[in-house]
Amino acid sequence: MSNIFILGSGSFGLAIANIAACVESNNVTVWSAFKDEIDALIKDREHKQKLPGVKISEKVRFTDDITKAQNADIIVFGIPSSFVRSVAKNVKPYTDNCKCIVNTGKGFDESTLKLLSVTIAEEIPDKPVVVLSGPSHAEEVAIGIPTAVVAASDDASSAQLVQDTFSTPTFRIYTGTDPKGCEIGGALKNIIALGAGVCDGLGCGDNTRAALMTRGMTEIARLGVAMGAKTETFAGLTGLGDLIVTCTSMHSRNRRAGILIGQGVSATDAVKQIGTVEGYHCCKAAHQIAKNYGVEMPITEGLYAVLFEGADAKDILGKLLSRPQKKEI
Repeated sequence: MSNIFILGSGSFGLAIANIAACVESNNVTVWSAFKDEIDALIKDREHKQKLPGVKISEKVRFTDDITKAQNADIIVFGIPSSFVRSVAKNVKPYTDNCKCIVNTGKGFDESTLKLLSVTIAEEIPDKPVVVLSGPSHAEEVAIGIPTAVVAASDDASSAQLVQDTFSTPTFRIYTGTDPKGCEIGGALKNIIALGAGVCDGLGCGDNTRAALMTRGMTEIARLGVAMGAKTETFAGLTGLGDLIVTCTSMHSRNRRAGILIGQGVSATDAVKQIGTVEGYHCCKAAHQIAKNYGVEMPITEGLYAVLFEGADAKDILGKLLSRPQKKEI
């Protein structure tokens, strides 16, 4: 029997709760700092804003009391990147019985430019961290549409524990030994998806999106390898797989925000309309990280100019196409 405590009642936190509840021996609790949100979930068994129409399993408990984490075997972080450090600090006193921490977030700590798993490990240093990532829209995971992801950790036994605990007939988990690469791929693909949406909003076609995705993956792998990740990771589920699903689906908040920007909506207004758009925040972090490592990332640089410097998206696309001719590889 595993006691699972999920931090965050957003779309992916609830999706993982439904998956975990499918395993008969799991006890699942979802926490949110917002009591009104918890009360609504208890009443409706549904998050009408973030996962409309998706019923949450009757096995899942809800709480706004973070001390309830003290009985958890596995604690899952399913919250936006900007809140990861503060929540990790708050939950730390209640992690004595925890066997491992699972990070499902995809981004960087904006204040330190560190990966979220590193941020969690700094605040909860005595517990192994597992990165759970891959092409996994919450809207599909939550209703049992077949999905494959990766549980990656420096601690092989912890990755195996996550695989054993969360695997279901529709949720296939592979284990991996490159958590850094898995997390970098999951974070940076949001930038490329935002850019793909901008191109869609400009009226570009499939050719443009395919080119952007392919060259975007080149950028992701280039920076990832410079940061110490393995090249082959970016050809897998947490690299190419996650990039494909996020750049092509209307479930993707990053793509939807990009479409609005391409249509002329300001970046700040687009983010307000869509909600959590991790690619927006990640672009700022990645732009600085690339500078720190001396890595060339022209798509990321161009999108940064659109998002934060008021550049015209069509002009940036023209500049990307007119860069000096070169070999592909």
